[in-house]
Amino acid sequence: MQDRLAAFRDQAYARGFASHHSPKEKNYSYAFFDRYADLSLPERQARSLAYALVNEPVLIHPLSRIPGQIYQACAGSACPELSGSTEHPGWADFSIGQSAERRVAEEFPDGEYYGNYFTRGGYPGHICWDFGRMLDLGIEGMLGLCERGRRQTTDPRSREFYHCVAIVLQGLLSWVELHVSAIENLIREEVDPVRRNELQEMADVCRRVPRNPSTTFREAVQTFWFQHLAVMYENPFGGNGPGRLDYYLWPFLERDLVSGSITLDEAREFVTELLIKLHERIAPADGWVEALPVGGRKPDGSLAINPLSSMIIEIISELPQTHPSVYVRMPEDAPDDFVDLTVRYLLRAGNRAQVYGDDAVTEALHKSGRVALEDARHWTAGGCMEVSPQGCNCDLLFSFAHNVARTFELVINGGCLMQTGERVIDHPKTLADYTSFEGLYTDFEAELARELGILARRLDIYLEEYARLRPSFLLSSMTHDCLEEGRSINDGGARYTNYGGSGVGIPNVGDSLYAIQRAVFLDRRVTAAELLNALRADFVGYEALQAYLRSLPRYGAGDEAADAMTDRVFCTFADLLASHTTRHGGTLVPIILGFVWVVDFGNQVGATPDGRNAGRPLAHGLSPQSGSAVKGITGAIRSATSLSLDKAGGGGAMMWDLDPSWAAPSVVKPLLKTFVDRGGHIFQGNVISVETLRKAQQNPEEYMDLIVRVAGWSARFGTLSPATQEEIITRYKYAG
Repeated sequence: MQDRLAAFRDQAYARGFASHHSPKEKNYSYAFFDRYADLSLPERQARSLAYALVNEPVLIHPLSRIPGQIYQACAGSACPELSGSTEHPGWADFSIGQSAERRVAEEFPDGEYYGNYFTRGGYPGHICWDFGRMLDLGIEGMLGLCERGRRQTTDPRSREFYHCVAIVLQGLLSWVELHVSAIENLIREEVDPVRRNELQEMADVCRRVPRNPSTTFREAVQTFWFQHLAVMYENPFGGNGPGRLDYYLWPFLERDLVSGSITLDEAREFVTELLIKLHERIAPADGWVEALPVGGRKPDGSLAINPLSSMIIEIISELPQTHPSVYVRMPEDAPDDFVDLTVRYLLRAGNRAQVYGDDAVTEALHKSGRVALEDARHWTAGGCMEVSPQGCNCDLLFSFAHNVARTFELVINGGCLMQTGERVIDHPKTLADYTSFEGLYTDFEAELARELGILARRLDIYLEEYARLRPSFLLSSMTHDCLEEGRSINDGGARYTNYGGSGVGIPNVGDSLYAIQRAVFLDRRVTAAELLNALRADFVGYEALQAYLRSLPRYGAGDEAADAMTDRVFCTFADLLASHTTRHGGTLVPIILGFVWVVDFGNQVGATPDGRNAGRPLAHGLSPQSGSAVKGITGAIRSATSLSLDKAGGGGAMMWDLDPSWAAPSVVKPLLKTFVDRGGHIFQGNVISVETLRKAQQNPEEYMDLIVRVAGWSARFGTLSPATQEEIITRYKYAG
């Protein structure tokens, strides 16, 4: 790395972890409740955002060649329309969280009751927008689309929508012009001729873009950066991110390389600075997760892997930072050198890699998500792993996580929580009352259907409140087909109005059902009443029974019957989601991951019939439970890829922590290719010894920079809770 970039990196890291305060909430509140209070709600929202953005500090940092920065994940930077703000009490009437929950309470009590025992849902974000539109058209071209839409429509709502998009785009232009003025001031003060020349180049670029279409790689990088800052300012939610940066920027770089106006080394400088700046903006917030998937395919099905794809992997591998989350889309016919690079990234880049089986994910999104094939091939990942077509979905893409293990517990325990005895649902039966396994499964399926039906209705209400209170005009301008329809992203403008969410604990429920089927109904080793008593006692006094239950085949060990039971549970969850139609004709899509819920949801669930003790973590996504893979990782992968993954339209995550003493590239490469070829969706995991983790736990000050894979995201180990640290340490480490 060049000395300038190394110095810039160190300064950026220091700035990123420093204390910051944004004036956003204060300025937005002033504009909304005072300056523009007499306007219609949509125009009031648009002008308030534009006012706040124009009054955000303009930052041109030393050594930087890509001007602009906004700090988020800091005081004052939140989204008042989402959860309110202490800056003004009036937000109680204009914030989505409070408004949606009031409606839920008024319209159906079951919805409020559900939220007391399961996640309330309605999370925004986890999407990527099509910033290629701004690269190709510039803001002036996008304003032209708005003006054309206003002239052609006879719908007053659409006319106002176009007007409001134009207001926000003009606000972005004004903010960029402030950067030009700031750079011109620096030029007048600069004595170093080299730096003065750099500043002059920066000013020239910012005068041209993003006002006009980008014509060079450098202009495209700058346009991307300004629009990214502005869209994230409007939508400051973890999970939103750049998406396919290599796909959008490569055509500009390729033309410049052919013309000789830039070299790969010069391009690498800009990409390195860009990745550092992405981290600086949200450095302390490891869980923010701005995903940047590289590789994959183009919409026409041809390979999209290009030199910029490899460059991004190489650069992020060298940078000790948790943002952005660079993921790899691995097609079955990926070039061998790209596979080798991906394996090195997986093994040697500090536990940050996540690899997608590109073709299997595309197929699932196309079928389960009901997404056109061309759009499905152009998928991206928002946040931990949430798959969607870039720039096409409403932002309830990943909006809930449902504790399937808790649902199962309520069914076998008479509607009561195992650990407290509290009655949650009206279900008089316990495990002891079932005379057949199918009768038990039917009741489990019915209760899960009831709960997911309540959740779907809650999400419809949230979507309506998002459309009314947070129209996201800038984000909508780069989401298909908002400008074509004259509607915002959550008001029917997005091409796909799919909601997505995770079922947590599916492998635990599959293993528990298989244990009940074998132990109670087939082998008759224990009565249902005895098993229920053991669960209520957390196996105290029932240690022999617990050992027997743990000895039964489980998902991940290559036993067809055990694998099939977990697949049955997964299919039940997926099919129940697919049975619902969303407000604007979309569907509910499974996005199976673990995140922090592995620990948190596990704490909520008592002992389970698979021999798990109360409060222990649940399985990660669709991974076998820790310790279940008694036939090694090849057997576990065989089990995992036997699932009906084509029903996981938003992706099915698995966690594969590898023993570093075994995980050589020559071993992991064929393993990864097998996973991809067999239709696996997501391969991730740590490659670090238990000894190192224990030392980091005992002496955190000596391991401040140690990064680990948590579950769909990477974090500095010392920032994690003791429970999450312990879960990572005690995970099964695969070694053949």
